[in-house]
Amino acid sequence: MTETRPSSPLDSGVSVSLLGTGPMGAPIARNIIDGGVPLTLWNRTRQKAEAIQGGTVAARPADAAADVVLTVLPDLPQVEALLEGDDGLLARWAQAGVVEPVLVIHGTVSPTAVAAFAAHCKSRYGVVVIDAPLSGGTIGAEQGRLSIMAGGPQSVVEWLTPLFELYSSTVMWFGEAGSGAIVKACNQIVVAATVTALSESMALAKASGLDLEKVQAVLKGGLANSEVLQQKGGRWISGDFDGGGSAKNQLKDLRFVTDAAADAGLALPVANTLKSAFETMVTEGLGDLDHTGIYLSITSNRAKEPS
Repeated sequence: MTETRPSSPLDSGVSVSLLGTGPMGAPIARNIIDGGVPLTLWNRTRQKAEAIQGGTVAARPADAAADVVLTVLPDLPQVEALLEGDDGLLARWAQAGVVEPVLVIHGTVSPTAVAAFAAHCKSRYGVVVIDAPLSGGTIGAEQGRLSIMAGGPQSVVEWLTPLFELYSSTVMWFGEAGSGAIVKACNQIVVAATVTALSESMALAKASGLDLEKVQAVLKGGLANSEVLQQKGGRWISGDFDGGGSAKNQLKDLRFVTDAAADAGLALPVANTLKSAFETMVTEGLGDLDHTGIYLSITSNRAKEPS
């Protein structure tokens, strides 16, 4: 990238890469490629990147050191691991003379940690970090209607927006790096609460001998409707909780929530209760299931609750 940024990240002179082609990263990559943007892909399990048609697969992170690097990884340590060493992004950016490369962090990370990381990357390496968590789930990613909550330099977020809009329907800037992660923490309180409330609702309905499809139809027709119910309602009906957004990642996010609340001087009793519920689920060995699998934890523990 030259000293003056091109007018758009979609310009032919701007290189773009995506690191992390998991359940969210893969559909994001497909939408970018379908939008006509040449895309370099890297994933620790190479076969997952190779399964995406139209992309160029990098053998190591250094080979994906583009002007704009999108990372779709679970947490900040995984991003940090991609920077250092001969195979890392920093060495290749320096070798290629890339000026102010942009590193976008789409994962859900600690607000405090990403703010410090962004300041470190800018002051030491000249790398602009945008914390841009996502909401909308795999269906939102597939349909290109994710919500992006962004923190970092406003001018860079505005410049990135045409690229973001290839896989998102809402892009909102909130302030300096770390602010996007705070908004995602707010989002995760609502998501975790909704998933847990629906799981308790379905547990009560099933224990009462009711038809879950009919119960969900009524919920969808009223104030209890939600995107969570629309996307994930079938899981409670089928009893299939494999894959999806894992409970252990939900717990990670809730720990960020309670840490951020403590920094803000807030107690957030509901968030703390949710964190405890997901800690129980993970302790029970259910952490790799979709977070809707908290239904199994609820139903397995019902006899232990006082009447």
